Amino acid sequence: MDVRRAIREANVPVLIGAVPLLKVQSYVVNEGYKTAAVGGSSLVQMVSPTTKTIAIEAFLVGPERALRPALEIMALTTRALASVTAKAMSVTGIPVISKNFVHLDMQITSLAFTQDNQNRETLKVSLQLTNVPRPKLGGLLALADVAVGVGSAFF
Repeated sequence: MDVRRAIREANVPVLIGAVPLLKVQSYVVNEGYKTAAVGGSSLVQMVSPTTKTIAIEAFLVGPERALRPALEIMALTTRALASVTAKAMSVTGIPVISKNFVHLDMQITSLAFTQDNQNRETLKVSLQLTNVPRPKLGGLLALADVAVGVGSAFF
C-alpha cells in the first residue's frame, strides 16, 4: 500500500489540547476578513481577519466517554478553575490539531454532550471554539497554520 493512501485511510484523530477525538462527524472552520472602502471610491480592501471559529461534532464511544471530564476542564466549567488557569491562558490557548489544520490559541465557547436511549454507550460531543489571538505570537502562529494547510494539500 502506498504511503499517501495509508495516510488518507488512517483514522487521524482531532486533538483538542491533549484530548483525542477519534470519531469526528463534522469539522467546520469559519474565517473571513473585515473590509473597508478605499477613499471615496467603490474599491474595497480587506483590512483585518475576523474572528476564526471552529465547530466540531464527534462521538465518544465506550471507553472514550472517560474523556468527557478533560473536555469540561478545558472549557473551564468552574470559576475556581478559571482563576487558577488564567495566567497560563494569557500565554497560550488550546491548540486544535487535525489532519488538515493546526489552530492555536483557541478557547472553547460552547460544549454540549448528548446521550439518547438508542446509543447508551455513546456520547455525542458538540464543541464551539473561538480564536483568541495573542499579539506577540500572532504572525508566527498564522504561518504555522498556513504551512500545515499547504503541506496537507499534497496528501
